[in-house]
Amino acid sequence: MSQDDPIRIFASHAFQDHDDYHRFFEYLESATNFFYRNRAVPGKVPEVDTKESFKDELREQIKAAEIVVILAGMYEESREWIDFTLLAAQAFEKPIIAMEHFGSTQEVAPEIASIADEVVSWNDRSMVDAIRRQARHEDTQRWDVVEFDMPETPEDS
Repeated sequence: MSQDDPIRIFASHAFQDHDDYHRFFEYLESATNFFYRNRAVPGKVPEVDTKESFKDELREQIKAAEIVVILAGMYEESREWIDFTLLAAQAFEKPIIAMEHFGSTQEVAPEIASIADEVVSWNDRSMVDAIRRQARHEDTQRWDVVEFDMPETPEDS
């Protein structure tokens, strides 16, 4: 993955604004050396206002992505569109990541968790690592190095 070859991501949206949708991309923007292209376009509402035209638009957006991210916080209010997104992702054989509910201990709905390849918490590092693993099968093992000074004890003096 590089600037020349960003990961193409579709995040669930149901053709409406949602705080979790915007928050998800804010988290990705804060990650260093992570390049992606957002293939989801919630504002691209079909001209013909039929359920099938909306489904066709979702299919096109999902087909253009490498990975599908389901925002669990949207499930209660957009169950029909999230279920359709899950089915379309499976039909196109796209890996699926489910984001936990933001700021809540509420469990991810079993309908989502059973289909998702991975369930991820709202942490930019966890999110990026899961996307790299699922979309590109990249090794994401990282090690944190913590440096600290040991206080002197009376025996050291």
